[in-house]
Amino acid sequence: MANQLDLEEQEQLDQIKHFWKQYGNAITWVLIAVLAAFASWNFYQYWQRSQANQAAALFDEVERSIQSGDTTKIDRVFADMKDRFGSTTYAQQSGLLVAKQYVVAGKMDSAKSALTWVSEQSSDVGYQALAKLRLAAILMDAKNYDGALNLLNGSFPAGFDALVADRKGDVMLLQGNKAQAVQEYEKALRLFEVRTEYRRLVEVKLNALGVDVQAREQGAVASGK
Repeated sequence: MANQLDLEEQEQLDQIKHFWKQYGNAITWVLIAVLAAFASWNFYQYWQRSQANQAAALFDEVERSIQSGDTTKIDRVFADMKDRFGSTTYAQQSGLLVAKQYVVAGKMDSAKSALTWVSEQSSDVGYQALAKLRLAAILMDAKNYDGALNLLNGSFPAGFDALVADRKGDVMLLQGNKAQAVQEYEKALRLFEVRTEYRRLVEVKLNALGVDVQAREQGAVASGK
């Protein structure tokens, strides 16, 4: 009985040796590849967490520099943020914040540069849209109406349609195109939710241009439209 078991064990060992001789190298390389991929994934996750933590710390510094009002420090910290963490949300938020501070400080070229960077480099379409709207406002203040309209005629997410129409109305009104301004304000009015606070501002603009919004809406309700 013992001899029979020994023979069976030996046969199994021989089969294992044969199998390993035939497929051992392939199995080894597969295992190495799997382990390498797992190690790489773990390293990537660690790197991502590390980048996020460092970007968050630098964002705090950006906020402190803004609070100080020291534009030289803002320049340095924001440049550092763009160089080291330009692809992060923190960098894009920083761009919007420093641009606002630059406007307060009267550094309009720096504000335009920061907003242009966000509009072109941000991976978030929402931040891109905000940057474009704010950049259009700066161009309007500089009386660069064509530049503002070119920017507003670009691509925007659907959720920004009402804001874009309102801003276009502002530009056209400044250009003296009252009829076109009314069209854009009316478009914005249709797109804004009824209870949106911003919608009331659009109503005020239309009323100032001789459009009685409430009377028109009441008439539409009465006629069943």
